[in-house]
Amino acid sequence: MSQPSVGLTPLAPVQRNTSRYVLMLGSMSALGAISTDMYLPNLPDVASDLGTTATMAQLTMTFMMLGGALGQLVVGPLSDRFGRRRPALIGTVLHIVTCVLCALAPAIGPLICYRAAMGVFNASAGVVAIAVIRDRFVGRDAARLMSRLMLVIGVAPLFAPTVGSFVGRFVGWRGVFVVLALYGVFLLVTMWLKLPESLPTTYRSSHTAATFRGYIDLMRDRHFVALVIVPAMLSAVLMSYVVASPFVLQDQYGLSKFQFAMVFALNGVGLVGGAQVNASLVRHFTSSQILRVALPCTLVACLALFTIGATGWGGLSAFVAALFCAMALQNLSPSNASALALTRHGEKAGTAAAYSGFLQSVVPAIIAPVVGVMGNQAWAMGLIMAASAAVAFAVLAFGTPIYRPGGAELLDRLPPS
Repeated sequence: MSQPSVGLTPLAPVQRNTSRYVLMLGSMSALGAISTDMYLPNLPDVASDLGTTATMAQLTMTFMMLGGALGQLVVGPLSDRFGRRRPALIGTVLHIVTCVLCALAPAIGPLICYRAAMGVFNASAGVVAIAVIRDRFVGRDAARLMSRLMLVIGVAPLFAPTVGSFVGRFVGWRGVFVVLALYGVFLLVTMWLKLPESLPTTYRSSHTAATFRGYIDLMRDRHFVALVIVPAMLSAVLMSYVVASPFVLQDQYGLSKFQFAMVFALNGVGLVGGAQVNASLVRHFTSSQILRVALPCTLVACLALFTIGATGWGGLSAFVAALFCAMALQNLSPSNASALALTRHGEKAGTAAAYSGFLQSVVPAIIAPVVGVMGNQAWAMGLIMAASAAVAFAVLAFGTPIYRPGGAELLDRLPPS
């Protein structure tokens, strides 16, 4: 079935109750983050309890991200074919099942497998949330809603590690998965009652194979590819911090589990604040204008973090301050790059969101464990974060016209190439 040309118009009516709607979509998108951050403080306990190494324990994070990457590639086209509701509901049910299996895992091998499966099923809620935004919003409205979404997602680092640390202290790391299963139940009920179908049948492909071929069309659009690589590399910045920080801050800098959770929460405040600032900025500036300034600032902050980690200058205080700056800038770039990318392909929003989400899962899954290979030291974490931000900047600079005279305005209105 040929799909109507949609240009820069929404596919479905704009949701009027925006705040509650975004809260629900944010809760869906945060499923993966919560499944990561609540579990994160307990990584050393997992290694000790299962008689394995820190590197093997970190693989439970890596394989979950790889599973999420695979899941997004499948769920995105299916949501373009069958609508948004069904994939989200089915994936959340299976998330609950894998949480129970993780809680019962007898060894590190099965736990890694179950976490990979959890990533596959978590992907459904995240992909659908992003696709729904493109179904209903475009342009600055989409960028603003993306920022609000990042704001909700950013609450996860504020509370999830603290909750995970509390649960782990009293009932062990297995209890964390029981809590995650309960969150899945809450999300399932919420979506069942409050998530309307946003993809009209007239915009759905009648052939699943044709829908999957949409990936080829996306890869032919070089500006789209560049714009989705940027948030993928910035996800590597974030995940390098997330994966390595328990070992850097607790083992190298001597923080307790509770103190680590507090520092993690502080950086969560930075993430939330950055998303809030971006949501305000898009009212006055275009996504391209914000992106071309915010990304170099992120690179500078990561370079400062690497320098402090490598030299030891300023000790813990300077390291935490630089880390906070890097995290505060983190949410200024991905939402704008994603909004620009998805606006170009509204007729296949699910597939486009999946392609973007795939890169944001697989790229950090490959890059972040390098910090562990390098010894989980502060300088190693800073180096990988800075290198990832540098690649993002290079891709943006050479893959789009954003730094050419008039390039920001051109990119905002550029049709698919």
